[in-house]
Amino acid sequence: MSLRSRRVAVVLRLATVVSVLAGIVLTALGPATVTGLLPYFTIQSNVAVGLLAGHAAWRAWRERPDPPPPLKGAVTLYITITGVVYHLVLANPASPFAMPQPDRAFGEAVGNQFLHTVVPLLAVADWALFDRRGRLRPRYAAWWLAFPLGYLGFALVRGLVVERYPYPFLDVGELGYDGVGVSAVCFAVAFWLLGLLFVGVDHVLARGTALAGGGAPVVPTPPPPRGPADAARDAPAAHR
Repeated sequence: MSLRSRRVAVVLRLATVVSVLAGIVLTALGPATVTGLLPYFTIQSNVAVGLLAGHAAWRAWRERPDPPPPLKGAVTLYITITGVVYHLVLANPASPFAMPQPDRAFGEAVGNQFLHTVVPLLAVADWALFDRRGRLRPRYAAWWLAFPLGYLGFALVRGLVVERYPYPFLDVGELGYDGVGVSAVCFAVAFWLLGLLFVGVDHVLARGTALAGGGAPVVPTPPPPRGPADAARDAPAAHR
C-alpha cells in the first residue's frame, strides 16, 4: 500500500470509528439505553466494525499489514447484513416483518442512519478499496455463518428469560418455534449467498488488480527475414 493509500485508509477507518460511536451515542439519547441496545445484532455488528476499523487504522499508520482478510470479510459481511436487513426487511412497509418506525427525535434519527446506512457503506468501501485481494475462499461463506447462528441461539435463550425478542422474525410468541425456524433457515441461506458474493467479488477484484499491475503482455518481435547475404555471412569458414 502506497503512502497516499495508507493515509486515505486511515482517514476512512477513523471516520468509521467516529460513525459507530456517534450512532450508538445518538441512538442512546432516545428511549433506549446503551445496555438496552447491546442485545441487538445492529449494535454488535457495529461495535465489531468499530473495533476492527480502529485496529486497522493503527496498523496502516504504523505501516503494518491489515487484519487477516477472512476476519475482515466476516465483519464486513455482518455489517452488510445489518444494512440490508434493516432497509429491505425491517424498514420496508412491503415486508412481512416490517417494524413500525417511531417518530424519532432528530439526534436519534441521525444515529439510526449512522448505524444502519453510513457505517455499512464505509465498511464495504474499506473492504473493496484496501483489503488484500484473492485471499477469500468459498468455504469461508459457510464459516461466517457461525456468528449469526450464535446470535440466533442467544436471542432465543434471552427471549425465554425476558419474554422479549429483538426482531419480529425471531419472535417465538408470534411465530412459534416452527415459524422462527423457517425464518432462520431462509435468512441463513441468504447470508450464505451474500458471503459467496463477497468471495466472488474478491476474486474478480484480484484478477483486475493482477491485470492492472502486470500491464499488457510483452509480445516478442519476430526476427527480420534472412537473405542470401546473411546465410553466407553465418556459414563456417570451411564452406566459404
